[in-house]
Amino acid sequence: MLPQEIIRLKRDGGVLPPALIETFIKGVTTNTVTEGQVAAFCMAVLLKGMTMDERIALTSAMARSGTVLSWSLPGPVLDKHSTGGVGDKTSLVLGPMVAACGGYVPMISGRGLGHTGGTLDKLDSIQGYQTQPPLAQFRQVVQQAGCAIIGQTPDLAPADKRIYAIRDTTSTVESLDLITASILSKKIAAGLDALVMDVKFGSGAFMAEYDRAHELAQSIATVATGAGVQTTACLTDMNQVLGRTAGNAVEVRECFDWMTGAAKPEPRLAEVTYALAAELLVLGRLAGTVDEARHKCEQAMSSGKVAECFAKMAHGLGAPADLLQRPDAYLPKAPVQLAVDVPQAGVVSAMDVRAIGIAIVEMGGGRARVDDRIDYSVGLTHMAQIGESVGPGQPLAIVHAQTDAQAQQMAAKLHMAVQVGESASCSPIVRARLTAPPRP
Repeated sequence: MLPQEIIRLKRDGGVLPPALIETFIKGVTTNTVTEGQVAAFCMAVLLKGMTMDERIALTSAMARSGTVLSWSLPGPVLDKHSTGGVGDKTSLVLGPMVAACGGYVPMISGRGLGHTGGTLDKLDSIQGYQTQPPLAQFRQVVQQAGCAIIGQTPDLAPADKRIYAIRDTTSTVESLDLITASILSKKIAAGLDALVMDVKFGSGAFMAEYDRAHELAQSIATVATGAGVQTTACLTDMNQVLGRTAGNAVEVRECFDWMTGAAKPEPRLAEVTYALAAELLVLGRLAGTVDEARHKCEQAMSSGKVAECFAKMAHGLGAPADLLQRPDAYLPKAPVQLAVDVPQAGVVSAMDVRAIGIAIVEMGGGRARVDDRIDYSVGLTHMAQIGESVGPGQPLAIVHAQTDAQAQQMAAKLHMAVQVGESASCSPIVRARLTAPPRP
């Protein structure tokens, strides 16, 4: 069938059979479908929606549009994906944590989008670390270290790359059907046995509304499982910065300090990381229950095995062998540090996390345009959490900046973004856990 006829069928509210979806996606990959036709298809999907069977077919076709990895490993192939947030550094710890417990984690991650940070940008702050290695090196590191965190290679789900670029310029990014297919096509192409999805809601998330995030989480769990990858989705709170840091190198350092035992983890960061990792161990049959899985994760952390796995992964991807022993030698450091003081004592009661993320981007810690260069050294450390006391001698955060003027500007923005009152209530970070419902 001609591409325009497939578009017409969806435009008029019809249900596309899998064969027609496969035909259209093949055309996207071979460029026999034009950019205008891709745009029209995406708009038709946005306006008319897709059934769950159509979402599964679209996701599967996009996953098969390029190389689909296969693995022959002595343990399950597992992965985690997040919709992104400010200070979200869980992947840096979760990957080696699952590897230390017997899983294999070929993690395909992304760069920062908008106000949220990206795992690849954090890893790029490490001297020597290659986030775009050859596929053979990627495979070797997964086999030897148990995990490897890299960026999308050109041959994995190439249809998604083309479709996403067109969606970005045609106001069709918001389509739940297309979001689901975009996220999952790359994960399915990585040859996974199971996936845990971290869908965030709140002021620092792309989907701030809980109901909308819940809908996406259910879609991802259902479609991924229907496409052959058993998946659990967790809804997690992004109404405050995750952890004590926000920025690239400073977030990496926070993870290093946790893995090496140099500092205790911020409780919410630890909770969401252990929760997601435990779900993966259960899905991969490396533990019988979530409680058993969490105990295995905590033991792997306290024994130093998580740090060992990260160090082996990083070295396999080009970082120095003594990275975790001498992090200051290999992570950039901003020349100016400024404590953001509060004149009167109080308790952090709320924060505009999106505003904090945007302020870090404006410092150079993210990209306002695709071709912008990132300053990996800037950001925030010692970030106060909701419910914690601040005041004289207890700052909101410490700004890491290139100049005094830049630090003062960030301090002013932080004062505007963070509310301080007499009391506060803090919600659990993991709000819900969703799996695919039974299929008829």
